[in-house]
Amino acid sequence: MAGDQKAKGKKEQAKGKAKEAIGRAVGNERMEAEGRAGQAKGDARQAKEKTKDVFKH
Repeated sequence: MAGDQKAKGKKEQAKGKAKEAIGRAVGNERMEAEGRAGQAKGDARQAKEKTKDVFKH
């Protein structure tokens, strides 16, 4: 389950990065902001899973 959540976090980060880059390329500030938000969500998920791992061992 934890591996699944980690993968989900990585996917969110990658999606956010792509969306931000596309938004920047076309000059769409909203899309760029949504991309940054997606990256932050992925970062938070990754941090949560890493914290869980620390307390498991």
